[in-house]
Amino acid sequence: MDILLQPMNKDDIAAVAALERECFSSPWTEKGLEQELSNENAVFFTARKEGRVVGYMGMHCVLDECYIANVAVSCEHRRRGIGRLLLQYAEKKARERACSFISLEVRLSNSSAICLYESEGYEIMGERRNFYSCPTENALIMTKFLKENG
Repeated sequence: MDILLQPMNKDDIAAVAALERECFSSPWTEKGLEQELSNENAVFFTARKEGRVVGYMGMHCVLDECYIANVAVSCEHRRRGIGRLLLQYAEKKARERACSFISLEVRLSNSSAICLYESEGYEIMGERRNFYSCPTENALIMTKFLKENG
């Protein structure tokens, strides 16, 4: 597949912001993404194919908890395993930080993402009413426990 995963850097901001606009109705701004570069709790990384950013993930690790903020793969590169690679890399990074679990929210209607998360060991833990806007929709809270006592 030849996908390179690496930490997001300042040179990636414009491409990641473009991916945000392509994938989300309420995208992060370039300024917001750039601020994450100096956030010690943030772990943001890109997936590159032939030098081009085709996906990215951002997460925040605080104490022993890890929360995925966004997972995005460009439309033309979906269903090729890039989202799975991003999730697996996120789990690796969370384990390196000795996190007990990794959690995320996903639109109730995003069945393909829900299937991917479940196949990677995430479980539905609850629902957030009206979590998303444009359109308004509930979110499922999905969590994967990384320690046996989790």
